[in-house]
Order: sequence, then C-alpha cells, then structure tokens
Amino acid sequence: MNRQKGIFLVITGAAFWGIGGTVAQKLFQQFEMDVDWLVTTRLLIAGILLLAVQFFRKDRSQILGVWKTRKTAIQLILFGLLGMLGVQYTYMASIKYGNAAVATLLQYLAPVMIIVYLIFRKKTVLTRRDLLTVSLALVGCFFLLTNGSISQLSVPALAIVWGVLSGIALAFYTLYAVPLLKQYDSLVIVGWAMIIGGSALSFIHPPWQIDFNSLPLEASLYLIFVIIFGTMIAFWFYIESLQSLLPKESSLLGSIEPLAAVLTTVFWLKEPFGFFQWMGTACIIGMILLLALNKKSVSTTSTPPKNKEPLRVS
Repeated sequence: MNRQKGIFLVITGAAFWGIGGTVAQKLFQQFEMDVDWLVTTRLLIAGILLLAVQFFRKDRSQILGVWKTRKTAIQLILFGLLGMLGVQYTYMASIKYGNAAVATLLQYLAPVMIIVYLIFRKKTVLTRRDLLTVSLALVGCFFLLTNGSISQLSVPALAIVWGVLSGIALAFYTLYAVPLLKQYDSLVIVGWAMIIGGSALSFIHPPWQIDFNSLPLEASLYLIFVIIFGTMIAFWFYIESLQSLLPKESSLLGSIEPLAAVLTTVFWLKEPFGFFQWMGTACIIGMILLLALNKKSVSTTSTPPKNKEPLRVS
C-alpha cells in the first residue's frame, strides 16, 4: 500500500507541475497577468506553505538552523536568487512569449547542459549513452522549434531565448543545491529559496500591487491552482513519494510533467502542434526517460540520503 501511495503521489505531483504551466499560460494570454507579479506571488506563498509543512510534519529545528552558519546562509541566498528565482522567472517568461509545452521541454534540456558542463570541466568522460542523450536533445529541439522547416521557427524567438535560459538556470540550480541538501531537508532549502527569490522580485513588482476586485473569479481560481496545486502540493507530493519509492523511480515517473504540459497545451488551450513537433517532444521525453533509467540507486532503503533527493522546480 505504501508503494501504491508513493506512485500515486509522484504521478499526481508531476501532473500538477505540467498542468500548472499551462494554467499560467492561460493567465498570461487571456487575463494579461503580469509575469513579475505572478512569479513574486507564487514564490512567496508556496515558500511559506512548504516551510509550514516542514514545521508540522518534519524536523522544525532545520527551518532556522539553516541560517546559523554564515557560509550556509550565503549559499542559500545565492541559491534563492540565482537558482530558484532564475529558474522560475525564465520559465514563466518562456510560457508568456510562447507556450507551456515548449517552455517545459526546453527547461528539460538542463541535464544535457550539465553533462556538457561536466565534460568540459573534465569531471566526467563522454560515453555512448551521453552521445545518445545529447543527440536526442538536439534532434528533439530542432523538430520542436522548427516543425521540420529550416526556413522558419514555429515558436517565437523570445520564447526560445527564455526557455534556453531556463534550462541553464535549472542546470545551475541542480548543481549548486548539492552541498545544501547534504545538510538539510529539501523542503527547507526550497521553501527558503522561494521566499528569498520572491522577496527580491517584490522590489520590482510588490505582490500587493494588483486590483483583486477587477480580477475575474475564473482568473482567481487559476491563480490558486498555479500557487497551491502547481507549486506547493506538487513539490510536497513529489518529496513524500520518496518515502516509499527509490529516487530513480520517482524521477522516472516524474517525466509525466512535460507530457502533461504538452497534452494540456494542445487539447485544452488548442495550441497548434505539428507532426514534427510531436516527434521532437517524443525525442526529448525519450531523453528524460533514458537519463532516469540510468540513475543508479544509492540505497535500497525506503528513504534516500538528503543529497540524493531530487529537486523539482516547475
């Protein structure tokens, strides 16, 4: 039963992530919601809720304990500003100028960027699997962004730029978080990172600067979904799934996220998606599955070490 519960949690959480991006697209396109305001509000509320989960369900001493040493505090601030805020803002901007499907798939190029980075830093060697992974990513991107036509892009250039920047930010986010996760629960690190990122962006667009009276009920419900279900509950469910599943299994099932983003973008928002774009999507999802299947389990116990808890950000 615990294993079935874990599978349900990770699938539900991953689906919420993917659908959350599509709902954000709806807010941008139909209700002209400001990207700065949405990212600020989403980060602040979700961050507070994640720390609340830590307070009531796990080791609450870690919430303030992470600030006790100067080195850790500086790392957390940098992670919040360059990692969390960087990923969230670029991802949402890519959705605004393009669509949730393309933004999510471009963000998932982060593992390939990490592979290339580690090879150039001579921290790993190029393997056949790496070549296959990179090839799938490149072919997938070509089909996704051009729909098979070399002469023109099928996605706005700004959406591509923000999407690639989102992948770069996610690569940094993933690598930089490792030392912090060796010491503290991921709910603490991500919760504080969200609050730090949201607080910084508040200087550009304070969350209280919006006319809620002019916001339609439909838009309010979409906003609640993005913040609560698409961010807080999605991450919480994913972390909870690790209590009964191995990290490799959670990562594999978590690949439902881009599929959920593509399906809801095409069938709910009626975004045009050509044959070659579907081929590109298949290549990128294949790359994700290849990477997930290649992750070696670090433990056969139900609870993995802190430094092996996967971080999710969408």
